[in-house]
Amino acid sequence: MAAAVANPSASTGSIPWYIWLTALGVTSAMVGVQWDISWHRSIGRDTFWTPAHLAIQLCGVIAGITCGYLILWTTFAKSALRESSVGVLGFRGPLGAFVTAWGGFTMITSAPFDDWWHNAYGLDVKILSPPHVVLAMGLFGVALGALVLLAPLMNASEGRDRDRHRALFLYLAGMMLLAGMSLVLEFSGRVVLHSASSYRTICMVAPITLSMAAGATGDRWASSKVAGVYSVILLGLLWILPLFPAQPKLGPVLREVTHFIPNGFPLLLIVPAFAMDLVRPRLAGWTPFRKALVLGTIFFAVYLGVEWPFADFLQSPGARNAFFGSHYIEFFSPPQSYAATYTYAPLEKTSAEFWSRMAQALVAAVLATWFGLVRGGWLGGIRR
Repeated sequence: MAAAVANPSASTGSIPWYIWLTALGVTSAMVGVQWDISWHRSIGRDTFWTPAHLAIQLCGVIAGITCGYLILWTTFAKSALRESSVGVLGFRGPLGAFVTAWGGFTMITSAPFDDWWHNAYGLDVKILSPPHVVLAMGLFGVALGALVLLAPLMNASEGRDRDRHRALFLYLAGMMLLAGMSLVLEFSGRVVLHSASSYRTICMVAPITLSMAAGATGDRWASSKVAGVYSVILLGLLWILPLFPAQPKLGPVLREVTHFIPNGFPLLLIVPAFAMDLVRPRLAGWTPFRKALVLGTIFFAVYLGVEWPFADFLQSPGARNAFFGSHYIEFFSPPQSYAATYTYAPLEKTSAEFWSRMAQALVAAVLATWFGLVRGGWLGGIRR
């Protein structure tokens, strides 16, 4: 084990230790993000030094130390990675190491920014606050850097080694999908699932990672596996978090809370992902944009077809149980809120506005799919 730490090119099995550590950091961050949102909904922001915050920042620390070491080793030692490295400001290292190190530094930078923001402006209930956006940029940087580190190994391997690399790649892609969905959580709650704005937002984000994973790995069921990772993580948190006690520490407390409030049932992204996987082999040889026209339209149509009626179920008494979690409501939600009354929030004021945003959702799905396919093709061609 000591030899593996001394030499960055050494590996655990067929995957280098620094990629395993980075994947561990990404996992810690994504569990921490979901936990932190639940903390805000259950307790409020009582201090920066919560376990959820520490789990998030652990990712930045791991990424910074691991890839910083990898860059220094490649630059100053006789590393086998040097020949396949890139140069940045006089330093040498794998391209993914620089991306990951930047992401880790950005995540750590967001911590004092977030603490200052709350001290200056108080509790915020918006996910897209400036410090959270900085944190999200860093987290995406770490996750993308891990994929860039893993891609050349996956592209050059065969047999069981390629299967291992591909499995970890798809897992990390699932973490990226979870990160994207966490960033737009305000547009994915059950009370907005009959609004065009929700579908437009989801179509701007989800198809990127789903199509990127398929384009990079060539796995027959890549999109389904990525959506499966997202779904399993959220279901696990939905069922586990309420087992732990929590009590609000900020006012006003408009609803009694005695345990952690999870963040809702996952979106049914696995269904359109499966439909995309079914059709994709028939599009072999097509240009990325032609593929995107078909796959993006499939994502939009299938997702709308399954999520719209499922939203009605989530609003019904049948979903107000520990399995589906529709009865979990945050402490600051008033009795007349949409969540508490199980009614839909009317985000569009007119039918013309609704259908206009639905058309935008379709266009967004196509463009997001195209961007994901292009990015996946790039990752599939990385050799260093």
